[in-house]
Amino acid sequence: MSIATMKKSGPFAHGYSSVQKTMFTVLLALLPATLFNLYLFGWPAIMLFTVTVGACLAVEAGCLSLAGKPVMATLADCSALLTGWLLAMSLPPWAPWWLGVLGAIFAIAMAKHSFGGIGQNVFNPAMVGRTVLLISFPVAMTTWVVPHPLFSAGAPGFFEALAITFGGHMPDAVSSASALGHIKTELSRHIPVTESIADVPGLMDMLFGYRAGSMGETSAILILAGGLFLMAKRIISWHIPLSVMGGLFVIAEIFHAVDPTHFTSGTFHLVSGATFLGAFFIATDYVTSPVSKTGQLIFGLGCGVLIWLIRNFAGYPEGVAFAVLLMNGLAPIIDQYTRPRAFGRNRKGEPLPLGKEKP
Repeated sequence: MSIATMKKSGPFAHGYSSVQKTMFTVLLALLPATLFNLYLFGWPAIMLFTVTVGACLAVEAGCLSLAGKPVMATLADCSALLTGWLLAMSLPPWAPWWLGVLGAIFAIAMAKHSFGGIGQNVFNPAMVGRTVLLISFPVAMTTWVVPHPLFSAGAPGFFEALAITFGGHMPDAVSSASALGHIKTELSRHIPVTESIADVPGLMDMLFGYRAGSMGETSAILILAGGLFLMAKRIISWHIPLSVMGGLFVIAEIFHAVDPTHFTSGTFHLVSGATFLGAFFIATDYVTSPVSKTGQLIFGLGCGVLIWLIRNFAGYPEGVAFAVLLMNGLAPIIDQYTRPRAFGRNRKGEPLPLGKEKP
């Protein structure tokens, strides 16, 4: 029997999974929320989304070319496409085009290829891009608009959108504040949460999407549906999403019960900001999160607690990106202390004495 025959006839198990298939499934899960938000914010959001995704693909191609790696074959795995997609969803929908381009450079060149490319990065590339932009350009990254659905009476037309995205023309009449930003600003003016929360959209509006914020902060119900779809397809497990949301909800409820004038409820924290996007689509990144189930629970819980701490005590109203990046840095340590015991060895990796089943 020849070697070629042996290769073909071997009983090899195959999971029929690939990087491309996994990335495509994640993109499919994001599609309903993305389409809804592009409709909700109109032509400027469509243009910014296109520029950001295109810039990520272009930077990816440039980095691959400089490294002497195959360009088209690597672009086909859709990892850069997903990074651009998530980055675009984390930006203000009417932000200028250059934010998307700079974010793509930071995400792809700095956070991904400086570590060796796909599978080697320590930090989530899209969140690195967003965080660098937020620190460098805080005004542009926190200028929000109320929704102006595509083709509605108050929505900008195609040419007006060109002026907004590429000309930097932002109509003052449409600017607004996110729910988290409004609460934080009012607290700084010594106005209690019990009063300021009346000025933000209700929980149902935040759940279904009609509110100011990035595309990843609106339509929480569609983001949640996409996350449940990923769980049903077994692309992600429940451990990280549930622990992120559980950690955030529990600590928020505790402090809300102690002092409701300074701290919002756990339900408010779940449906506001990018909680669902972070829990299902960002924190679950295979490369930057722990491998073991126990490690994933610790990782998600840490993300949830950090999100609450940053939202309440840091200088920024939204803490998902910072929390995920901080826990990304701790993921290797979490893996080290939560790795499963190998059969026949104790947790230190030492062989078990004969006749003993436990270390």
